[in-house]
Amino acid sequence: MTPNPPAHPPSDHPPSDRAPSDHRPSHQRPSDRAPSGAAASGPPVVPRATYRLQLQPAFPFAAAERVVPHLAGLGVSHLHLSPVLEAVPGSAHGYDVTDHRAVRAELGGEAGLRALAATARAHGLGLVVDLVPNHMAASPRHNHALREVLRHGPDSPYARWFDVDRSAGDGRILLPVLPARLPEVRDRLRVEDGVLRLDGQEFPLRPGTEELPLDELLDRQHYRLGWWRLARTELDYRRFFTVSDLIGVRVEDPEVFRETHATVLRLVADGVIEGLRIDHPDGLADPQGYLERLSAETGGRCWIVVEKILTGDETLPAAWPVAGTTGYDALRLVDGVLTDAVGAEELTRVYREFTGRAGDRGGEWEATARRAAYEVVRHDLAAETSRLTREAVRLCAAGTAHRDHAPWALRTAIEELLVRVPVYRPYGTDDAGRLLTPAVVRGARAAFAVPEEAAAVDAVRELLLGTAGDSPGHAGFRARFAQTSSALRAKSTEDTAFYRYAPLLSANEVGGDPGRPAVGVEEFHAACARLARDWPATGTVLTTHDTKRSADVRAAIAVLAQCPDVWAGLLAEVAGVPVPDPHLAWTAWQTAFGFGTPDPERIGPAVLKAVREEGLRTSWTEQDPAYERAVAEFTAAGPGRVPLRAASEAAFALEPHIRAHADGAALVQLTMPGVPELYQATEREYRALVDPDNRAPYEPGPDDGRTALVRAALGLRRERPAAFGPGGGYAPLAAEGPAAAHCLAFARAGRVVTAVTRLSLRLAEAGGWRDTELVLPKGRWADVLDGVREFTGGPESELKLAELFADRPVALLARITE
Repeated sequence: MTPNPPAHPPSDHPPSDRAPSDHRPSHQRPSDRAPSGAAASGPPVVPRATYRLQLQPAFPFAAAERVVPHLAGLGVSHLHLSPVLEAVPGSAHGYDVTDHRAVRAELGGEAGLRALAATARAHGLGLVVDLVPNHMAASPRHNHALREVLRHGPDSPYARWFDVDRSAGDGRILLPVLPARLPEVRDRLRVEDGVLRLDGQEFPLRPGTEELPLDELLDRQHYRLGWWRLARTELDYRRFFTVSDLIGVRVEDPEVFRETHATVLRLVADGVIEGLRIDHPDGLADPQGYLERLSAETGGRCWIVVEKILTGDETLPAAWPVAGTTGYDALRLVDGVLTDAVGAEELTRVYREFTGRAGDRGGEWEATARRAAYEVVRHDLAAETSRLTREAVRLCAAGTAHRDHAPWALRTAIEELLVRVPVYRPYGTDDAGRLLTPAVVRGARAAFAVPEEAAAVDAVRELLLGTAGDSPGHAGFRARFAQTSSALRAKSTEDTAFYRYAPLLSANEVGGDPGRPAVGVEEFHAACARLARDWPATGTVLTTHDTKRSADVRAAIAVLAQCPDVWAGLLAEVAGVPVPDPHLAWTAWQTAFGFGTPDPERIGPAVLKAVREEGLRTSWTEQDPAYERAVAEFTAAGPGRVPLRAASEAAFALEPHIRAHADGAALVQLTMPGVPELYQATEREYRALVDPDNRAPYEPGPDDGRTALVRAALGLRRERPAAFGPGGGYAPLAAEGPAAAHCLAFARAGRVVTAVTRLSLRLAEAGGWRDTELVLPKGRWADVLDGVREFTGGPESELKLAELFADRPVALLARITE
């Protein structure tokens, strides 16, 4: 154990860290940028493309200003900035907001932000800013509002800001910040300068208690200090996922909304900010109500996207007044359509034989995900389920239809329903009714040995559907259940099961489905057609600050699905390196293969994080030092040292297929429906692993082949905005011939054609393109990537794909206007 263990297990999310159809006109219609220095008015400017920069003290506003000319030259229209409001000093991400009144001083303050906006505007760029409404840093020393609540208690004007259950415990707010139990650190507590201090931490004192004896002083505060391990079961405030360092904010309260959004709204009104990315809307009590208020307060001046993770066939609620999501659904589509479904199944068979994992510990996806959900809801989120249980007990006792349910039975019912919610969360009673089906109820009731006690499931379901009452208490319970459901899904799936079930790590991405890593071509086309129709200004991404592996790393891993035998051979080549367990060998070597070059300083931390998140042999809060030493020694001797992609001729021969996949994914994302985002440094090949590896300060680098592709695609978006914006449409193009399945092609507005090679290794093994042809829409077409070739479209002018892809595995064509 570390001498001062963290107050929460770190998450792959930062201690955080997501335009619609004609019936949403204020978020769909493109418009020209407001004149320099003028506030935007009317409908929002829909970005052509955004470029995400991770601001931090090592890369402040002034550093961003210096790279504006380079970024403008790429063809983007907007810079997308990570959170800009005041945060915990030294924070490398800014999601730990401490003061909504001020722009972060470490980044250059409001003057620095305005200077960046002016420089960007001079180069034709606007600003999109990441907004964090759900939570703030739970740091009494730095969070001014929390400090006042701790000092003055329920009488503080800020008391309504935070989501605290004062019916828990003795009514005082638990601060789980002590490195050990209170008696073990009591002698290190000091009252100095009117505050209570411990090892660099500061806590405000209730007025009039400064001179009391220490024990009495502690008992008289509006808070109680506790061992960090108490957070799991005793925490009485809503947090971000399981991160106790972040406290939930009640933005559903109109006054709290006004006070926490005043600065950002002023910057929007001044034209400094033109777009907003809303972080973690699923944490809010009423996401739709919040977004409606935000849209009204911005006067429709902002392009707004939400970090909403969609699951399976789930779609974004049509009533939300936003342009769409931040793009993880697009990531899933692009990665999936370029993944070999048949090969992925064979690779999974090899994985199961190699690792020998039990079904619910990584052998089968559904069983693994369900076991992880039970572990998280019963262990990591025990405090949250306790609060739901207390509320359910009160609500059932207050009525007549649901009295006499034992608290344990209601808690069991809550847990059983939570683990069966098939998406991140329900939105309202109608959605809860759709998700909590009779089959879900039957599964939940099966957890009870006595049928009469299983009636607790029906009671909880009726509370969630609104049929048991609609008082503020009932509404609060429904909101809390939905918020907990979101946290459960994120922690159990993204941060646990993704690390336990790992046949093909490229599929284990935010918004992904490891149990179904491939997306069919027809499914891809249908999804893109829906985006073009319903959410044409939604965001699309391939790499973000939250992706576990950058797009280039995932591309290399995904190619392994086309050659399971090559992967098995590589594992045999390195079998002599001692490893604690075969699952570790599989995941660490696959990570190293994706990363491409041996680098123990970067691969080592990613592997250690993986085994801690997996939580089977060690974890963030129950570490096994001996096992972690063995992991570190293995990584240093093997994945961090051996150049796996050059370990055999067969492996080295995969390089052109990796490039084909990566460039194909990039071109599809840049030209499919939606607003594409480039994450910092992805205008060139970018290999990065899970945070913090992917959050280093941005440094411009030399151009490469990817840079040329990006400039060409974004240049075409600039020249032909109607082809890509709302109304641009989407038309699949089908190749014909023996290799037709290896071509993914589509047209935008009949003026632009994208064509990329799918599964190029399988294509080569089958004999190449041979006589496969693609019929272009009628007209003359120019090759945008080489600037020389021209082709003729129309039903009488079939284009041989061997000719189209003669020089590169991707093609971008523009119709020549007369």
